Amino acid sequence: MARAGLTAERLAQGGADLADEIGFEQVTVAGLARRFKVKPASLYFHVRSSADLKARVALVALAELADRASEAVAGRSREAALAALGNAYRNYAHEHPGRFAAMQLRLDSETAARSDGPRHTRLMRAILREYQLSEADQTHAVRLLGSTFQGYVSLELSGSFSHSEPSSNESWEHIIHGLHILLQNWQVRQPDTANNRE
Repeated sequence: MARAGLTAERLAQGGADLADEIGFEQVTVAGLARRFKVKPASLYFHVRSSADLKARVALVALAELADRASEAVAGRSREAALAALGNAYRNYAHEHPGRFAAMQLRLDSETAARSDGPRHTRLMRAILREYQLSEADQTHAVRLLGSTFQGYVSLELSGSFSHSEPSSNESWEHIIHGLHILLQNWQVRQPDTANNRE
């Protein structure tokens, strides 16, 4: 029987908070049960396993960041929108490192489809359309932005930039501006006909 007061939503939020406190990889049903001062069996009415709990934490994080990024980008375009988007990702990661790690979890196709992941992609594409990129080139650029944001922030969180100058903030500003310049001057790659000859 479900314990009064416990819901799947409350447990997902509790798991997200726990991830920020102890690290996403350490999140388990048993650990969450201790947080709520209940027996693990009380949670299995709402979550199937620790893997299921982690997937739910990932969904929480994706939704929270999608909301934050959408609000940050609203009314902005091109470099201003790009900076707002990047800063939303970076600030969220620093404030919620466990949630940020959860967003890197590979979800099954059904869970991914009903997540807020597609909102992130649509938001990036809306910015990229301002740069007059084709649909195909938008896909390449979405991957570029996602990998740049994730890679930089992951290195920053690990302390990789803590002991050198200039500051990571200054480098971040240069990176955002560099991405803007790259997108402004994006050139469609033509097939290399010479190498494709039989």
